[in-house]
Amino acid sequence: MSSDDFRYMARAIRLADLGRYTTHPNPRVGCVLVKDKRVVGEGIHRRAGEPHAERNALAVAGDQARGATAYVTLEPCCHHGRTPPCSDGLIEAGVSRVVVAMQDPNPKVAGEGIAQLQRAGIQVDLGVMTAEAMALNPGFIKRMTDGVPFVRCKLAMSMDGRTAMANGESKWITGEAARLDVQRLRARSDAIITGIGTVLADDPSMNVRVSAAELPGVGSDDYLLQPLRVVLDPELQMSAEARMLKLTGKTLIVTASEDEKRQYALESAGAEVVVLPHQNGCADLPHLLLELANRGINEVLIESGPTLAGAAVAAGVVDELVLYAAPLLMGSDARGLLNIPALVGMKDCIELEIHDLRMVGRDMRMTLHPVSNSITGS
Repeated sequence: MSSDDFRYMARAIRLADLGRYTTHPNPRVGCVLVKDKRVVGEGIHRRAGEPHAERNALAVAGDQARGATAYVTLEPCCHHGRTPPCSDGLIEAGVSRVVVAMQDPNPKVAGEGIAQLQRAGIQVDLGVMTAEAMALNPGFIKRMTDGVPFVRCKLAMSMDGRTAMANGESKWITGEAARLDVQRLRARSDAIITGIGTVLADDPSMNVRVSAAELPGVGSDDYLLQPLRVVLDPELQMSAEARMLKLTGKTLIVTASEDEKRQYALESAGAEVVVLPHQNGCADLPHLLLELANRGINEVLIESGPTLAGAAVAAGVVDELVLYAAPLLMGSDARGLLNIPALVGMKDCIELEIHDLRMVGRDMRMTLHPVSNSITGS
């Protein structure tokens, strides 16, 4: 491997990241074609059903692709879906070498794309900037390897760890810049989960409320995807007049109730109602995540009150916590951040690893990863 290999792959990774808000359920992929140390074509995958990054780069390069090196952030696909295989395209274009950041975890590919290129006499080098390539697609990778989506939990608090005043008032703890940042978290998510308590208290929209111009790489509002809104509503208390049911995008209501009259009212208002297993009045979160994965959901954002957020952390289903801390003190009577089972000693504490720490406007944003899978340390 040469320094040029890393330089061109870094460019491919930056290109792939331009698809952060538009490609799901497909992975974010970038491709750079280089010939005689000159970039002759670049491409990204913009949206499911549209050409993949390799095909777009080849279209730009034209005849100059023959004898070129292709730098691709993910192993080229080798199966027919809504678009033809990228491995075939690279072979037909006559590229001489393909540098791949990581193998595709999709069982339909999983090394076969690389093998097909090698059988055609193309040199393939695997493993350039693998960690950076994996960071592009945490949800796609987890869905393909573990059968569940990547779960991100967003929280906002004061410096003394409070999320709302005792009377429930919470607008606004964080500043405008942090709230815009949350809109970007929503935009990259395939689904947003909240609880019926939040819906009854706030009647939230749970949608992306920024334009394409505020989301790098989107380009047009036609590419802006609204996440699936998922409401955990064990007793079907949600009103058919709820604000989110009047908005663009789909709403999935997860319940334990088989009240056909209530189900019909909500379905008539545009919601989909699904009955899933519950335990102690709460949805079985691992079962819910399997359901979402079966729907092609890669990344999930939990935006809820302390009960659901605490239950998710305690169940070990949260992969990442995004915590916004505002420079406020709200007092000891204000509401806390997470409701989790009582922890007796320091050995029982939930250990977190700080992955990123930065200022967002006046607020501090911490990105944390749980060290273990649950409060039991399993």
